[in-house]
Amino acid sequence: MELHAPPLSVSATADILHHIGFIKEVAATEPPKHLSHLLRMLKTKGSLLCLACNSWFVFGFCFLSLDKDWLGQCYLVAELLRPSFSKYVLKYLVVTNKVGRRGYSDALCGSIVPPGAKKGLIPLAIPLARNGSGALIALLRWPTAPPGMEMPVVEVCKHGVWLLAKTVDQYIHRILVEEDANIFSKSNADLFHAAADAGDNLYTKGDYAKSQILDLDVYLLRKVGLFPDVLERKVMHHLQKGDHVSALVTGEFYTNKKHFPGFARPFAFNAEVLLKFNVAQIAQWEDEQIEYIKEKMTEEGRQEDLNKGKEPAQIALDEAASLLDLASVEGTWDEAVEHIAECYKHAGLHNVARFVEYRD
Repeated sequence: MELHAPPLSVSATADILHHIGFIKEVAATEPPKHLSHLLRMLKTKGSLLCLACNSWFVFGFCFLSLDKDWLGQCYLVAELLRPSFSKYVLKYLVVTNKVGRRGYSDALCGSIVPPGAKKGLIPLAIPLARNGSGALIALLRWPTAPPGMEMPVVEVCKHGVWLLAKTVDQYIHRILVEEDANIFSKSNADLFHAAADAGDNLYTKGDYAKSQILDLDVYLLRKVGLFPDVLERKVMHHLQKGDHVSALVTGEFYTNKKHFPGFARPFAFNAEVLLKFNVAQIAQWEDEQIEYIKEKMTEEGRQEDLNKGKEPAQIALDEAASLLDLASVEGTWDEAVEHIAECYKHAGLHNVARFVEYRD
């Protein structure tokens, strides 16, 4: 049985235009060239997942209804039997008696999220969509990005963001490669169709097989680009094989500032790896560090920076960055929004301040 996503509705097309308009008018920056293609792909992935989910729920429910412990804390692990279904169906369905049909389906299906739905999120995020697990995919609007630097694609986490790709094109490229590499998927034509000309310029269907590279991660690193999760898997794979030298070299490569500028995850991960060899200590967010940052944001701290020759605009930007850091470990993003916006105003970034304060 082959699944096909339905064509995009008028409302879905309006959602895409809304994102593009929001980025231009509210975020006050240029939207990525192929953002509309990515949004269509994310919408298509969600539609395929919903179709497969609804098809398989009856299969799982039949087994659950036969289980005598249905009223207790019973669990069912049902392995999918039809490999022709999309890879976006989970390989295993784990169902508990707490999950009804509607909740189960909604939990797996992806959906487009309005760009102004920023409540509770890091203030620099522009929401795009929720994936099957409920995680939010977004663009990160850097306050002082160098000219020509695109907004990265990130997954918004409770304490910050996880980098998915450095550009929209890179993310599209990876999605297409992984879909093409999935030999069990017969519905990837929908994703390639959603990618349209952007996909044609980035990846030709069948190139992965032609490359004869068996390891998908190796292909991604060689042909698509650098990704944090792929590099971390490489390090862990080296460790599992006992190849400590390769693990340390890869970890050090991961921390090169030119690879993922502005992101601290490579350094945190590498510190964890070095700890395994008793050659490093991870800096923890102890009370002393938090108090030091708070002191730097007082009038005395600002005056000290001025006395050292730091420009007032840079002091304001540093304070905004410190507020973002503090909000990730204590308090909430929303509580810090007004203060962060004021810092950007003092730095002369009034467009960024308006974007940070914006809420639907």
